[in-house]
Amino acid sequence: VKADRVADYEAVITALTTALAAASPEARTRAGGWQVFKAQEPDAKGNAVYVHWLPTPSPGTDYRPSAALEALMVTLPEATLVKYREALAAAPSRLTLAMLAPDNDTVIASTSQRLA
Repeated sequence: VKADRVADYEAVITALTTALAAASPEARTRAGGWQVFKAQEPDAKGNAVYVHWLPTPSPGTDYRPSAALEALMVTLPEATLVKYREALAAAPSRLTLAMLAPDNDTVIASTSQRLA
């Protein structure tokens, strides 16, 4: 996210969260557990980095925030999608992650030790 557009991007994510809370049960189920993390440091070009985490995604479902915004446009101002698009420094990347440790406790303990 462009450094000068962080506030716009975070406002869009807040609006999306609010809209999802009032959305259909199916949309809320699809977004269940959705979390957004912001890196504490910028990327090499000075842009803010956000990671959207969905612990149990459904195969074949489009989880891009822009897709969710488009689906919820009836409840959000049109300017919300424009702000989202203008805030992006580059196209979003999709990552498929594989856990290296056999259990979450090992990963959490390892992360906590590095951050402390």
